[in-house]
Amino acid sequence: MRSVHAVLLSLLLLSLSACALFPNRDPLNINVVGIEPLQSQGMEIRFAVKIRVQNPNESPIDYNGVALDLEVNGQPLASGVSDQSGSIARFSETVLTVPVSVSAFSVLRQTLGLSQTQSLNDLPYVLRGKLAGGLFGTMRFTDTGKLNLPGAIAVPRQTPQS
Repeated sequence: MRSVHAVLLSLLLLSLSACALFPNRDPLNINVVGIEPLQSQGMEIRFAVKIRVQNPNESPIDYNGVALDLEVNGQPLASGVSDQSGSIARFSETVLTVPVSVSAFSVLRQTLGLSQTQSLNDLPYVLRGKLAGGLFGTMRFTDTGKLNLPGAIAVPRQTPQS
């Protein structure tokens, strides 16, 4: 019985020391740099979201898939995935393009969520995503900011008629 405890203790110590072998990585810097319309189908709208990914680490980051979820004005709006793969060299950056879909229900929810005085400009967004990189290489990220849509106009305010 005593030898079983010694073996278990040895395995526990070995597994804890193995964690020290994994490189300590700084988080990726992710920024939305563009949103372009794509051909839509049925009751959905599609966009190509361009994100700039900066690797501030001393080792390259290999990825084999990208997933995004976009929340605008506190409500889920779009999601998308891409099976693109590649590598981001140490201390470098790249721009990835991920197609995302927006359902008609998401558009309706966003429209109903706008106040009568709120414009379609400066809407807060949160972009969450991940770069898939195998068992221990997946990197999750979050970017926040405000959407500035070119040519955005204010939502017309309705005044009561006398």
